[in-house]
Amino acid sequence: MCLIVFAVNAHPDYPFILAGNRDEFYERPARAAAKWNTEPTIVAGKDLKAGGTWLGVAQTGRIAALTNFRDMRQIKKNAPSRGDIVTDVLTSPKTVPDYFTQLQKSAKNYNGFNLLAGTPDAFYHFSSVENSFQKTETGVYSISNAHLNTSWPKTDWAQQKFKKILKSGHIENDSIFNLLKNQQTYPKERLPKTGLPEHLEIAVSAVFIKTENYGTRCSTLIKVNSKGGIYFEERTYSTEDTSVTKRSIHELP
Repeated sequence: MCLIVFAVNAHPDYPFILAGNRDEFYERPARAAAKWNTEPTIVAGKDLKAGGTWLGVAQTGRIAALTNFRDMRQIKKNAPSRGDIVTDVLTSPKTVPDYFTQLQKSAKNYNGFNLLAGTPDAFYHFSSVENSFQKTETGVYSISNAHLNTSWPKTDWAQQKFKKILKSGHIENDSIFNLLKNQQTYPKERLPKTGLPEHLEIAVSAVFIKTENYGTRCSTLIKVNSKGGIYFEERTYSTEDTSVTKRSIHELP
């Protein structure tokens, strides 16, 4: 994932809501969200090149998602796939804090990442750059390819728009997916310097990215209601525009 907004105990009907975009090269093969033959069963998209995932939910109610930490000057060649971490934490019998404590021993082997994992009553953020983790308290959060709640133009905009949707009372799925399709970019003066060429830094400043060979491949919405029921919807996009080519909807348990 490259942009995620999520809310912990910020809506009376949904104690947890998460929505985000996966940005990737168009040529990299992937499978739309489906049930995996794992123990416990998980629902997730699949990276068909490396075999892992970027976001998923488990039959146990555990949710996990990962964003890359973008610093082009610190890229490790031949680092293991970060997508395996998401699959691993979703299926691990360990508590999330215990898993994260274990992850601290190996996080440096990967290129930088943020990992979100847990359940609505205990949801955590792990930073490989800081090699530390914390429980996310009640509130509305945004994260992209930097630290949690880093003030980038697109994360600030997405967080504020998400808050307005939550305050409206009625959560319309389309309103959240429309948030994730915002293609506004920002001038270089407002952007971080992550090591990308200037024109690419501007291109990826949008919530929904569209370049010649790289962009937003899918969006995902996860809503957990007050009874613990999980609604999961993924929308896959055409590489030509923002049109939806596939919808994958799952409800758990």
